[in-house]
Amino acid sequence: MDMNDKLALETLLAEDADAPLADLAEAPAAPPRRRDLSQMMRKIPVTLTLEVGSARISLQDLMDIGTSSVIELDSLAGEPLVIKVNGTAIGHAEVVVSGENHGLKVIDLDGLDLQSLAP
Repeated sequence: MDMNDKLALETLLAEDADAPLADLAEAPAAPPRRRDLSQMMRKIPVTLTLEVGSARISLQDLMDIGTSSVIELDSLAGEPLVIKVNGTAIGHAEVVVSGENHGLKVIDLDGLDLQSLAP
């Protein structure tokens, strides 16, 4: 194969390589699929808990706990309780009765930006 044949072959290959790109450029692009993250987040279940307080005790004290045992907690009686979402504190509440169940009445939400979930 001489130099002219090589040049002709390279020209043909270059033209063929460009052809599919030209076809793709003319094809209409599919609209991008966008997911609304805030809508998805609204559907994720979380666990909400109300923490009365805690106590740090020894293993011996734990072994000595019986049916009528009383363990003093680190929170004061009548003090607002801590609202937690998946273990993270987000605010404070007090216990109320809701029908036949206990409920919580929110006092403040200082650890959660609820507006960030708004569309």
